[in-house]
Amino acid sequence: MNYSNTTANGKSPAADIFNIYIFAVESVGERDVLVIYHQGDFYAIDVRCYHSGGPLQEGDIEDFDGRTCIVCPWHKYKITLAEGEGLYQAVDPSVKPLKPTWCSKGIKQRVHTVTVSNEDVFLTLNDSPGPIDSDYYQTEKYRNTFLKEGQKKTK
Repeated sequence: MNYSNTTANGKSPAADIFNIYIFAVESVGERDVLVIYHQGDFYAIDVRCYHSGGPLQEGDIEDFDGRTCIVCPWHKYKITLAEGEGLYQAVDPSVKPLKPTWCSKGIKQRVHTVTVSNEDVFLTLNDSPGPIDSDYYQTEKYRNTFLKEGQKKTK
């Protein structure tokens, strides 16, 4: 992957000026990865939401409790870009007044490593052992089901 619109320090001048984010979906081997450039940093995560396979490239980037997250467009699940952690708000009903706090569901979305060198952006897949919830949407079984459903809808 090579993004020629980045400078030597990996920053896109237009994105810095307007404080916007840029999405790119890359297929690397058998994995579809969403690469995001947001506020001067690159992130890479599996493209489909761990919960129900929602297309994260259509999600919004928001901060929750000081953590940068992508919000799934289908069910509004919040996923931290740096760790792939699922976040939710909880309320302790025994504490008055009620005060929601952000809590973690644990690591749910596989994140990958993005490095910048000499104006080139490189993606290294996370091959850590053990399943992560988003892995399901990278399987042949899911892809076959997804493609079959997509073909039915277009007929």
